[in-house]
Amino acid sequence: MTSNQSKRKVIIVDDHTLFRNGLRILLNNMENYHVTGEAANGKKFLDLLKINIPDLVLMDISMPVMDGIEAATIAHEMYPDLKIITLSMYGEEDYYYKMVNAGVKGFVLKNSDIKEVKTALDVVYSGGSFFSSELLQTLVNSLKSSPKSKEFHAVLSEREMEILILICQGLSNQEIAHQLFISKRTVDKHRANILEKSESKNTAQLVVYAIKNRLVEL
Repeated sequence: MTSNQSKRKVIIVDDHTLFRNGLRILLNNMENYHVTGEAANGKKFLDLLKINIPDLVLMDISMPVMDGIEAATIAHEMYPDLKIITLSMYGEEDYYYKMVNAGVKGFVLKNSDIKEVKTALDVVYSGGSFFSSELLQTLVNSLKSSPKSKEFHAVLSEREMEILILICQGLSNQEIAHQLFISKRTVDKHRANILEKSESKNTAQLVVYAIKNRLVEL
């Protein structure tokens, strides 16, 4: 059995005690994860970071004293490599882009099953970005009335648009390479070009940007 010392450290940030308690029990029963800290708001989380640097953070958006957007922004200024996953609820779509701009790497709905939470933790810990499929569809539906961006579409090559669609579907660079019968190095280069052209800092920001500007349909 894996010892707690060798497990990936997780901090839960949410203002609902019962939710934190339940999530902590579920995570501590996983083989590779262990909750090392909890906070009821963003301010307490930032105080906790001074003595406890986790591998991953699960953070609510709406909290008293300091919300997830401000807390994530300040936390990433302090620790740029910190991996934060947002715990989201329906009706919070307006905050997603702000959370992505704050450096968040993943989004999980609070009513998700624990398997999806584990998948999100695994993907983000490995350096990827994660959006629950249900959340993505909700985001797409909420942004259907947004004007379609023709300018950005025009500057992407046909191959880059092809790769952008696969990125938004959650495929890794290796999976994209396999599907398109090209090398992973080629995919890496195309992804870097897409990020630069869209002025996106990371994949999560690119996904939201692409959906917001109706560049992809999921």
